[in-house]
Amino acid sequence: MESGKQQRQHHHFVLVHGVCHGAWSWYKVATALSSAGHRVTALDMAACGARPGRAEEVLSFEEYSRPLLDAVAALPAGEKAVLVGHSFGGLSLALAMERYPDSVAVAVFVSAAMPAAGKPMTLVFQQFLQEQQRPEDFYMDCKIETSGDPEHPVETLQFGPRYLEQRLYQLSPPEDLTLAMAAVRPSRWFREDAEMNGAVLTAERYGAVRRVCVVAEEDASWSAEFQRRMASWNPGTEVRGLQGADHMPMLSKPRELSELLMEVADKYS
Repeated sequence: MESGKQQRQHHHFVLVHGVCHGAWSWYKVATALSSAGHRVTALDMAACGARPGRAEEVLSFEEYSRPLLDAVAALPAGEKAVLVGHSFGGLSLALAMERYPDSVAVAVFVSAAMPAAGKPMTLVFQQFLQEQQRPEDFYMDCKIETSGDPEHPVETLQFGPRYLEQRLYQLSPPEDLTLAMAAVRPSRWFREDAEMNGAVLTAERYGAVRRVCVVAEEDASWSAEFQRRMASWNPGTEVRGLQGADHMPMLSKPRELSELLMEVADKYS
């Protein structure tokens, strides 16, 4: 009987990548979770990873997030998934939580944007620009380009090799940095998008979903302090620190992150 109590439950983890990345960034964590007997769905958002299309062809944040929204909507009746979002992926998580709160056991924000209920999701960007101490060359060799109608330009971002190495992957294995340099694609922030600027997140739905903030303590992109600041906008958020993790905890601390995800899933299911 005692050994039965110690056996972990089996969960369905849905993994969402950050901007310019894809499902490939989760390969270590996805392997660890599936090897432990869990179901894992690692998604490519629109025009990301192996999904076809170009970033400038994705017309809205909802369209960008559609792979996640469709995955949560397709869950069998009564099933609750563990949603895990990294970086920009936290905003897609928020949209899914608002749309389908009853289908989410817990939402885990891994060094991720965590907007506040009743506020536009763009608040994350605004507060980051105001609060974070950043050098003038913060974006280094990133390419930020605009295209399309000059009155409604489409802005895309592509991470540069130096930015990846020094801001995102500085503690990750060199082979993962090499993978990223080959695999990252231009993406959009959707800062002018109606969904991002409206009051779409409510306390009754988005705010009611249990959530955990995993702080990457050595993040050189946005600070551990700012990650905790975002969590403070959401009362009841559990905050867990991950020592030695850069902005890519799934690559710099995959074992520790995987164990933490399974622990959180057991706790909130």
